[in-house]
Amino acid sequence: MRTAGYCVLIGIAVGAVALAVEFPQAQAQRVPAERTPPADQLIALPFEASDGKQQVTIVDPRTRVIAVYQVDKVNGSLALRSVRNVHWDLLMEEYNTSHGTPTPREIRALAEQR
Repeated sequence: MRTAGYCVLIGIAVGAVALAVEFPQAQAQRVPAERTPPADQLIALPFEASDGKQQVTIVDPRTRVIAVYQVDKVNGSLALRSVRNVHWDLLMEEYNTSHGTPTPREIRALAEQR
């Protein structure tokens, strides 16, 4: 169940990066201008996991990096769980896996072989 939650969270974050970086005009048409974040502004996406843990995903549209944090509601501590540059992921036309591979470095190598 946790893996499915991470996949959904990463999918949402990747979509946010793609919209904010690749399609700024389309995004501006869907969202009123006063609510559209600048391209260099970080995007925070909160997520309440089914086990009651709070997660926050930070998306940097400028660098195309996603970071996932877990927040302990009891003591307020923040733990970094994952960081990934999705630039090379977004260059792929299709891919589907549940094993956590390939890594971004492997994807880059595959893309550069073409």
